[in-house]
Amino acid sequence: MDEQEHGPLAGFTVGVTAARRADELIALLRRRGAAVVHGPALRIVPLADDTELLAATKEIIGNAPDIVVATTAIGFRGWIEAAEGWGHGEELLAALRDVELLARGPKVKGAVRAAGLTESWSPTSESMAEVLDRLLAEGVTGRRIALQLHGEPLPGFVEALTAGGAEVVGVPVYRWMAPEDTGPLDRLLDATLARTLDAVTFTSAPAAVSLLSRAQEKGVREELVEALRHDVLAVCVGPVTALPLQAEAIDTYQPERFRLGPLVQLLCRELPGRSRVLPVAGHRVEVRGHAVLVDGALRPVPPAGMALLGLLARRPGWVVSRADLLRALPGAGRDEHAVETAMARLRTALGTPKLIQTVVKRGYRLALDAPTETKYDD
Repeated sequence: MDEQEHGPLAGFTVGVTAARRADELIALLRRRGAAVVHGPALRIVPLADDTELLAATKEIIGNAPDIVVATTAIGFRGWIEAAEGWGHGEELLAALRDVELLARGPKVKGAVRAAGLTESWSPTSESMAEVLDRLLAEGVTGRRIALQLHGEPLPGFVEALTAGGAEVVGVPVYRWMAPEDTGPLDRLLDATLARTLDAVTFTSAPAAVSLLSRAQEKGVREELVEALRHDVLAVCVGPVTALPLQAEAIDTYQPERFRLGPLVQLLCRELPGRSRVLPVAGHRVEVRGHAVLVDGALRPVPPAGMALLGLLARRPGWVVSRADLLRALPGAGRDEHAVETAMARLRTALGTPKLIQTVVKRGYRLALDAPTETKYDD
């Protein structure tokens, strides 16, 4: 089995905090070999039940703004569909036909046109910063601007418009709240703390805030921050999503294009690049999160075995005592026989027993190959 057969993320476990489009992200990760722990950090308020969106819709129908900014395609479509469900669809479309309609990017422009409307302008960069620059350059003093929100914070956007003299009306499409069932999120949190996840993905800033808040409620916020700072990769779809984590001094990784596909591609580069690759007993051994590649063949290893192998790999070629290995075993107690049992299972899982040597009365070590000496002519 080679890299192409088992996928670049085989042997790694990735946490997914997304609620919306979670199935798409999980499918992308599994297609590349990753194991996935899904703990939705949010739930979306159903549009039909969203009284805040209904109130904002009626306000725009009754008092049309000068400018409407559409920020996301799914959000704009959802807004129009919700208005139709409430019996206000035609009234809303009529109000939007008479305003300056700005669409952030090609996808949003497509949603606007699908509704039978025409955008006044759309930036090619898909950047809200460019939208803001245009508005401020035109002048917003005394103008009423409706901003279609989508759960994501827009740092400084509303403040800059207000400072420029505009009245900003928020249209809260797809508001996000904490999940009703916190069980899956708690399992993801526990896996992060236990370092059994190699990475956690975030596709919205509210999801990052929600995970931190849940950790606070359980009294483990400091431990979560420590895990994300040093052991578990925090991967965000974009810079806005990363802000709550960066405020905690957590280094985040983001793709150049703020999409799910590039986010998964980033993981495919970063996680294998962090693996420990060692020449052992004539074999190429790559230690991943919950599996090992031996000469390119994927060998799933149970958690106890991974704990032992991880410690041996951190001290390649050195003898590690049974006492040290026992401390690395999760919940092993004081019986060193547990090390022998876990070691036997590890060797079986690796399929190549000679990778790990027993050093009588001392412990175990990886059978690290001696470095090849290079001869130089005088």
